[in-house]
Amino acid sequence: MKKMTVQFCWIDPEQNSDLELPRYHSALAAGLDVSAAVCTPVVLNPGRIDLLPSGFSVAIPEGYELQVRPRSGMAIRHGVTVVNSPGTIDADYRGEVRIGLINLGQEPFIIHRGDRIAQLVLAPVLRLQFEVVERLDTTSRADGGFGHTGK
Repeated sequence: MKKMTVQFCWIDPEQNSDLELPRYHSALAAGLDVSAAVCTPVVLNPGRIDLLPSGFSVAIPEGYELQVRPRSGMAIRHGVTVVNSPGTIDADYRGEVRIGLINLGQEPFIIHRGDRIAQLVLAPVLRLQFEVVERLDTTSRADGGFGHTGK
């Protein structure tokens, strides 16, 4: 597996000394788990959206993005997911990484300091350039979409 070094900086090293660096929890995991840097427990009621601190910032290399994705267990068991999934942290952003969560479940969900709340995936970015044409080539699908192939 290809590895890449990304600069990481705690926002307040003394205040966040109890938190883990984001890390992979298995040998072939694609996502690094990121922990909540909340000072007091946050109650995420059903339907509520909250922006949670991570306590760190990163410098993503040019040509890459850091995607913020839900943790599958939290989403399946509790209905708590990343509201703008996948979220994107651009290569030129240097502020604190914050995680936007929404509770789509039926019960309040409590987030404690150090709870793993999302995954971060480093992904390459291609810049597109439009070529304006009068007509696109045809395909068998044409403009069929949104369930046009059946159930």
